[in-house]
Amino acid sequence: MRRGLTHLGILVMAALIWAVVGLAGPARAVDAPDGAPNPTTSSVNEDLLFRQAPKIGGRISIPDQKAANLIQPQGREWRRFHESWMPWVGGLVILGMVAALALFYFTRGRIRLDHTEESGRKLLRFNVFERFSHWMTAFCFILLGLSGLNYIFGKRLLMPLIGPDAFAALSQWAKYAHVFLAWPFMLGVLFMAVLWVRDNIPNRIDIEWLKKGGGFLSDAHPHAERFNAGQKLVFWMVVGFGTAMGATGLMMLFPFALTDINGMQVMQVVHSLIGVVFVAGILAHIYIGSLGMEGAYDAMGSGEVDIAWARVHHDLWVKEQLAKNADGPQLGRGQVPAE
Repeated sequence: MRRGLTHLGILVMAALIWAVVGLAGPARAVDAPDGAPNPTTSSVNEDLLFRQAPKIGGRISIPDQKAANLIQPQGREWRRFHESWMPWVGGLVILGMVAALALFYFTRGRIRLDHTEESGRKLLRFNVFERFSHWMTAFCFILLGLSGLNYIFGKRLLMPLIGPDAFAALSQWAKYAHVFLAWPFMLGVLFMAVLWVRDNIPNRIDIEWLKKGGGFLSDAHPHAERFNAGQKLVFWMVVGFGTAMGATGLMMLFPFALTDINGMQVMQVVHSLIGVVFVAGILAHIYIGSLGMEGAYDAMGSGEVDIAWARVHHDLWVKEQLAKNADGPQLGRGQVPAE
């Protein structure tokens, strides 16, 4: 019996010694020799590096020192904006405009042409070169807008429908279209700015036009010159936004020519934000020029508009044009007075 108790005590002591050694073992295993740095306590983490410097980089032997930049906080902020905020902003702006136009159409209806004794007589509104500049810019803008929206929404909306392979091929061609059609688009914006800037200077007549809602909310149409206040807003939007889109696009098309990667990220944010507002504004322009107003498309279609339509929407311009031709009031059907 006494021998059994002795063996039991030995076992208990051995277990206690093993437990103490086991608990203390890992702590002593990482202990460094006297005077040597502890690798665990001296290691740094990513947050500490970001607090010490705006980016994490290293040393490289190739000439392009930009490749030494491994991680930077701005890149994470840009990715968060592009992947989280931009789809919501773009969707709300564009879908909001579509909803507003649909509501206006179903409440106000299409603005009809008033048929009078002058109906059928035509007046030249835009010549061939003006129409060419408009349609070249419009065609490029449509493809630029679609390819740009694909960059934001494509993988969320289009790729699940057509599959990753078809989406990859489509996006590649969209990229080519975006790069090459940017040049005729910028040229078209320049053409339109030179052609129409004189007729798009704001004046007091535009203030009155805006006060009366341009005749969209009632049957009374305010006075207007060759371009009314609404068209002038579209003109300056195209010139301003088109110039901004061209400038920011060129900075991304030629990387590191004028700015670093942080600047290019800013340019991409500005480019995308202006782009979605630009698309929304042009949607309103397309609506008015096609479905929203009868007779408006003829101005950029054939270049000639019905005098009855022109008197309602651009009465001051009609008086000016007819005054240039002494036989203006006696114009017959199909005759066009000189501009």
